[in-house]
Amino acid sequence: MEQATRRTTIADVARAAGVSKAAVSFAFNTPERLSADTVTRIRSIATTLDYRPDPVARMLAQRRTWTIGILTPQGLDVIFTNPYFGEFSAGVATAAEAAGLAIQFISPLHGSLTRAVDRASVDGIIAVGLGADHPEVGQIRRSGIPFVVVDSTALPDAPGVEVDDEAGAAVAAEHLLALGHRDFLVIGIEPPSVATTMEPGGVTARRLAGYRAALRAAGVELADGALVVGPASMEGGIVAFRRAWASGRRPTAVLAMSDAMAIGTMRAARELGLRVPGDLSIVGYDDVDVAQYTDPPLTTVHQPIRRKGEEAVRLLLGGGRLRDEGGLEQQHLETRLVVRGSTTRPGGTVQD
Repeated sequence: MEQATRRTTIADVARAAGVSKAAVSFAFNTPERLSADTVTRIRSIATTLDYRPDPVARMLAQRRTWTIGILTPQGLDVIFTNPYFGEFSAGVATAAEAAGLAIQFISPLHGSLTRAVDRASVDGIIAVGLGADHPEVGQIRRSGIPFVVVDSTALPDAPGVEVDDEAGAAVAAEHLLALGHRDFLVIGIEPPSVATTMEPGGVTARRLAGYRAALRAAGVELADGALVVGPASMEGGIVAFRRAWASGRRPTAVLAMSDAMAIGTMRAARELGLRVPGDLSIVGYDDVDVAQYTDPPLTTVHQPIRRKGEEAVRLLLGGGRLRDEGGLEQQHLETRLVVRGSTTRPGGTVQD
């Protein structure tokens, strides 16, 4: 029976090169501490011996994990059911992998984001949907970990990526107003935890402000109870619309703050016997890939989701100080309305 080939150790390389184990470690982790000739010789001998540095030991020596964390305000069981987050994560992955970085998702641990952040072993964090007042942001600051905020109010000490949520929401409301709708229901994204209220600079507040501005300009006010919130998922949209319907709301149009919630609203409306868009017009927000394949195809506000993820990594590597280049940058991306088949005149038929 053949014996397993023994893996070459750092001691083997040190012995063959006539140097200490510390020198071998320096050659791979902090080569600036040795002469160029010594580094070249040690690495050449290591290659000959088929030596591969232990990744954990290398991480500890460099005090780097080569991993960035995506801090999510809701549990992964909710986040991963939202196609928006899948596309955003794909953008993060594209840029991170190109830079040789891995990704770790950081979600509430036993209901606590603070506990999750404390346990995360990452070199930098992309914080999604968390504003300046969240304790997790203060904790990241105190830890000294570089971070970037996405979909939240710009912070003076961190780069950020956001879209013009207010303008995007306004154009969605204006589209429905132009079709003749006057009775609206807004389905919003609930705050990151039950202990927090709607942040003035958060996504929900900004989009709600855009809806209201457009409606008021047309002489329409949102009625009491015309805003319901839930998790940013299809199930969240189903539950929110059912709750509004059970309370007596009978809108002709729904403004949903995420495509996932809009798709859930379609499902709930059909279960109640409503025609979309004949009885109920629906506009989403995000323009996820699946939005064009729903029945009917979803009218929505487009935002460059994957690019947001890519830009977040770029800012983390630059302005986020992972590469010590300094300088903070705020990246503002544009939105636009995409009209499909889920909207029409009240009681009407789909327009060409």
